[in-house]
Amino acid sequence: MQIYPLPVLRDNYIFLLVDPSSSTAAVVDPAEAAPVLSKLQELQLDLVTIFNTHHHQDHVGGNRDLLKVYPHAQVYGSVQDLGRIPGQTVGLEAGEQVQFAGQGAEVYFVPGHTRGHIAYYFRTSGDLFCGDTLFAGGCGRLFEGTPAQMLDSLDQLRHLPGNTRVWCAHEYTLNNLRFALSVDGQNLELRKRMERTQQMRQRQEPTVPSTIAVERATNPFLRWDDTSLQAHAGSQNPIAVFTYIRAAKDHF
Repeated sequence: MQIYPLPVLRDNYIFLLVDPSSSTAAVVDPAEAAPVLSKLQELQLDLVTIFNTHHHQDHVGGNRDLLKVYPHAQVYGSVQDLGRIPGQTVGLEAGEQVQFAGQGAEVYFVPGHTRGHIAYYFRTSGDLFCGDTLFAGGCGRLFEGTPAQMLDSLDQLRHLPGNTRVWCAHEYTLNNLRFALSVDGQNLELRKRMERTQQMRQRQEPTVPSTIAVERATNPFLRWDDTSLQAHAGSQNPIAVFTYIRAAKDHF
């Protein structure tokens, strides 16, 4: 499976997944149709699948226009998002499997950012498409869920293999790491990551994908059991620590 990140809007990524053996494609969270259609035409591919992680417009905005050109494409999303994702044909629940390019992707139910957010984990290739739940260096805002829900969602993802590639949907990394340093500034791995990220962005290189191992070492939203972050929050309770960090980021 080949993966083409398509930068769109101000800081979104659409991911085009390609199966060269069948000249078919799937797309993850198409915010806009035009760049997807252009890439499909360039590579002479048939779009057969749309994978949506949640219902927000900057993740589903291209669905209808893609379906005008590829009306046979299946549109996947959470069962809780039926009626909220344009053109959705399949409602998925935790633990179900979807297929593309000869491999299965396990569906993870990861609410918090929204009540129906899901992620797709291709275990064979080690690719995780997590929308706005887990970011490189951060996590999504809690629009429809609770801190406890988001903590559980992130805990599921942080237990994936360390070499799992994290294809998150936004180029937020530099600002996320600036915040991370404000609460975890003595973390040497985090400081090194910030240096690398600054250099990458100066070269206009994408910082996505990250890996689960990098996130476990440097992302404060996966480090609620770290003693220095617990000291910041004044608590050892995981939900209290996470809630403190999330509130601090919201006002950063």
